Amino acid sequence: MGRFIVIDGLDGSGKETQAELLKEKIEKDGKKVRMISFPDYNNVSSCFVKMYLNGELGKDPSDTNAYAASMFFGADRYISYRTDWRRDYEDPETTVIANRYTTANAVHQLSKLPRTQWEEFLNWLWDFEYEKLGIPKPDNVIYLEMLPEISLRLISKRASETGRKIDIHEADAGFLERSYEAALYASSRLGWTQIKCYENGEPVSRETVHKMIIDALGTI
Repeated sequence: MGRFIVIDGLDGSGKETQAELLKEKIEKDGKKVRMISFPDYNNVSSCFVKMYLNGELGKDPSDTNAYAASMFFGADRYISYRTDWRRDYEDPETTVIANRYTTANAVHQLSKLPRTQWEEFLNWLWDFEYEKLGIPKPDNVIYLEMLPEISLRLISKRASETGRKIDIHEADAGFLERSYEAALYASSRLGWTQIKCYENGEPVSRETVHKMIIDALGTI
C-alpha cells in the first residue's frame, strides 16, 4: 500500500484546491497519484448525504443527530472504496489524496454534541468506519485551519461566482463556529497536522498554504 493523505477543514478553507495542488506536485515528480473527494456526488452511494445536506431531513443540521448523519457519510465512503479506489490504495506505488474523509464527521458531526460526549463520539466514529466498515485509515491528516467568519465570506463569494447551492452546513453560521471548536479539539486529540490558512483576518495565498503542506509532509 502507498501513502494515504487526507486534507480537511471548514467549508471554504480551500481543501479541494490544496488537494489538487498536491496531486499536481506528485505528478510532476513522476509518481502515481489518485485524488478522491467526499461526498462522492457522482455515485448513488451519496444519496442519503444529498438528502441530508439539501435539507430534506430538516433545515437545521441538528435535525439529524450526529450518529445518523455519520452513518450516511460513512456508507458513502465504504461503497466508494469497495467499488472505485481500493485498487489504487492497495498499489504500493500510488499516493491517494482525499478531499475530506472520516475526519469531516469528526468536525461537523462532533459539533452537534455537548463537549462531555466528544471523546465518546470520536471513539465510536473511529471504530465504526475503520473497524466495523473496514475502510482505510489515513497515514497523514492535514487540517486547514480557517476562522469561521472568513469561511463564511469565502462560501458566499464562491456561491455568487459559481451559482453553487449553499448546503445546510454552509448556511448556518452558528454551526460553522461550533464545527471550528470541534475541529480544534479533534485535531489536537487525534494528532492531525494543523495548517493556519489566515493572517490578520484574511486568507493567505494558496501557494503559501501549499508550501506549508509540502513542508509538513516531507518526502512523498
